[in-house]
Amino acid sequence: MNNKENVIQGSLFEEDYLIRTLGNLGNTPDIALTELVANSWDAGATHVDIFIPEKKGDLLTIVDDGIGLTKDEFFSRWMKLGYNRLKHQGKKVEFPNGIDLQRFAYGRNGVGRHGMLCFNSEYVVITNKKGIESKFTISTKSEKEPFLIKKESFKKSTKHGTRLEVIVEKNLPKPEQILEIISARFLHDPKFIISINNKTIQLEQHKGLVDSVEIEEGEIKLYVHLIDSKKSRKSTLYQGIAIWQGGRLIGEPSWIIGKNMVLDGRSKQAKRYSVVVQTNDLADFITEDWSGFKKNSDLDSVFDKISNCVQTMFSKIATENIEETTAQIKREYKKEYADLSPLAKYEFNEAIHNITISNPTARQDSIALAVETVIKLEQTRSGSELLKKLSTFSPDDVDGLNKILDNWSIKDALTVLDEIDKRISVIEAIRKLSNDSTVDELHVLHPLVASARWIFGPEFDSPEFSSNNQLQTTVEKVFGKKVDKNIFRNYKKRPDIVVLGNSTFSITSTVSYDNDNGLSTLNKILIIELKRGGFKLGREERNQAVGYVEDFMNCGTIIGTPYINAFVVGESFSENIQPIQAIENKNKVEMGKVQICLFSQIVDSSERRLFNLRGRLNDRYSDIPGIELFEKQKKLAI
Repeated sequence: MNNKENVIQGSLFEEDYLIRTLGNLGNTPDIALTELVANSWDAGATHVDIFIPEKKGDLLTIVDDGIGLTKDEFFSRWMKLGYNRLKHQGKKVEFPNGIDLQRFAYGRNGVGRHGMLCFNSEYVVITNKKGIESKFTISTKSEKEPFLIKKESFKKSTKHGTRLEVIVEKNLPKPEQILEIISARFLHDPKFIISINNKTIQLEQHKGLVDSVEIEEGEIKLYVHLIDSKKSRKSTLYQGIAIWQGGRLIGEPSWIIGKNMVLDGRSKQAKRYSVVVQTNDLADFITEDWSGFKKNSDLDSVFDKISNCVQTMFSKIATENIEETTAQIKREYKKEYADLSPLAKYEFNEAIHNITISNPTARQDSIALAVETVIKLEQTRSGSELLKKLSTFSPDDVDGLNKILDNWSIKDALTVLDEIDKRISVIEAIRKLSNDSTVDELHVLHPLVASARWIFGPEFDSPEFSSNNQLQTTVEKVFGKKVDKNIFRNYKKRPDIVVLGNSTFSITSTVSYDNDNGLSTLNKILIIELKRGGFKLGREERNQAVGYVEDFMNCGTIIGTPYINAFVVGESFSENIQPIQAIENKNKVEMGKVQICLFSQIVDSSERRLFNLRGRLNDRYSDIPGIELFEKQKKLAI
């Protein structure tokens, strides 16, 4: 160029600059070779032959019969960083003369061609097109350029296609491992054959196909296939939901898709089945290295559609396999089943049928718990012994169990089991998080405790126990001179949570109705003051809560005369204070009570309320972090 601008100094590059910017592509052999195979696909190849040497210092080669590159194309495409394939060549693949096929290209940013740098900082490209063989030696050993052409030569040729050569100095791959990985990253196409060390790769095929469904979300069309791995060659390494764009795998298969956990990976179904989702419409959502999806809210509805479709497929399988499932459960509970009466056996079979259909993706231990519950209910037909054992349960739980005993509705049974699971999850989350002083009690601990009022007594678990509008005025009156209204967590919502320096404070109530005049009055008030994790309670904290209760009692013109229960919750408390203090009005009538309560007491008493089920189901919760259990509860509360 004649009008070159005068410059004082251009950019300089470390010798390994490009390799360091490539991430996994420059350091992980299977990713590098996958990208290079994808390049051959984009070049219109029908055959790709890879040779991997046995030791370092020997030659690794990749040869394809694609369209190849001219010298000018090599300079403008291969040598351009961030080459935009979509912009310059479009979505469709160009094939050599005489090959009548149609394909969509994988590449978009031109990064994959650098895969040979995974093995050495220099490599050779020999490419044939339009009667000319062009040979280039590419190197990154330069301070002025990220990579450059070190040597070039040209001669006549009658071939088409590209050959890549590299002396392996690092990251020597294992042929058998690469064979398996690449076979699982490309769907079967009889017009695209890959071999490694003369062994042809059998690309992933839909063997063991159980069901196929076409779904659409806007302009995105997807084909969902359910695969039975017992009937296919699929390795459990690749089980889960695998999404394929144009026949190439995006990321790794997983039973978690977007925000949805479709299946527990430890369940029987997860170990047996896998799901393949095929599409040509998600290219714009894929990360540059195909390791997953970009963050995009538009994908949420797509993932939801896939999740619902897979759940429906498993429900259909459960219906078809009901006899097999029932027979298996009977074998596992042979002795208990044999002791049941004929009527009980009939109802047991009916219950198992409903459990299987309603929860096709349930874990085995969850089904076992449901089965054991059904058996116990059958063995105690009147329900009196069972209700006696569960006398410490809240009214909601007792009502649910009574419905099971009276109506034998599996929906009721599963509702109770669901509630038990929620409650155990809350207990476990509190146990794991309460002794951590770094946990945010406002946004984590307090919502956990406040959402589980049953911990403080069955009377607080009534469905009509909720915050009342009248309380807002009272809360403002009690705390008006002590805290700013603006530091309410959200003073327009209830229950209110007030921030008090090293603690949080919430208030809820029950309402009773006077049938004579139709007016409602507050019946009971529950106050929970929660200290940070690791906090030791003393006389000052108890007396502060006493003051709150007395202040509320003095708001009688606003809230009437409800009984007020206040709990101050912390990690430990001083032995020199009385943990329970009743509060009387001027007429010596008890109007409230303040109780010092420890997180450990909450956990212990709540476990007894749930007849120590957490101990029996320890494996279910032991490996789950406390914050994950909290997130689960938060999601259920939405």
